Amino acid sequence: MPHAIKLARMVEVFLCISKNYILTIIIIKFKVKNRIYGKKRGWCFTPKHFSDLGNSGSIRKALSTLEKQEFIRGLAFGLYDYPRHHKVLGELPPKIENVIKAITEKEKVKYQPTGAYASNMLGLSDQVPAKVTVLTEGASKKIQIGKTEVIFKKTTPKNMASAGTITGLIIQALKYLGKDKVTDGIKKKLKTVISNEDKQRLQIDMDKGLAPVWITKIIENHQGLYAVSGRQLLAVIDFAESVYFANLNL
Repeated sequence: MPHAIKLARMVEVFLCISKNYILTIIIIKFKVKNRIYGKKRGWCFTPKHFSDLGNSGSIRKALSTLEKQEFIRGLAFGLYDYPRHHKVLGELPPKIENVIKAITEKEKVKYQPTGAYASNMLGLSDQVPAKVTVLTEGASKKIQIGKTEVIFKKTTPKNMASAGTITGLIIQALKYLGKDKVTDGIKKKLKTVISNEDKQRLQIDMDKGLAPVWITKIIENHQGLYAVSGRQLLAVIDFAESVYFANLNL
């Protein structure tokens, strides 16, 4: 009889633990789903984006369940999105920039689009690359997203100095096109996508020497792409002072 009572109590404890575990999973799933609902369709994410809601195992379980229910879509191991839908085309592929953002947010590193991808982002090229390369301060790796291969390439701190800025995008796009391929048409296109705030940023970064000399010259010499540089401004001030004091001595 004592053995039977002990067994009954063990079963009772087990059921209580199981009940609490299931309840926890349900609550976490609700919180995860609610957060996803709060984002726009097209949002890409990893389990790390929900780490404040529960332990890793519970989060992964919740995401796995939501994927089976076709509420979210698995893109790669540990990578999901809240898919966009089109009335005619149905489920749309994820935007690569959202994929890259999710991965770099997870790893807490900066990234810099480069090559044909950078050129395409600025509208300098209509080519949609099958291989998308981004520079990163994190580890090098490759991820296949549908028909597109995303390549993360570890690079030097100097190349990452302007990462995430309009300067970094322009530098990488022009490097890809090459010195002899930067036509007046390309410069005009750049002018249409650069805001006044961007010009100020370009001015500061060019003065820091973040771009190769030939790219700096292209930006400085093309009116409208670049505000007056710090060096040019100092030269103007020096000239104005010399004229002023010369007139005083007359």
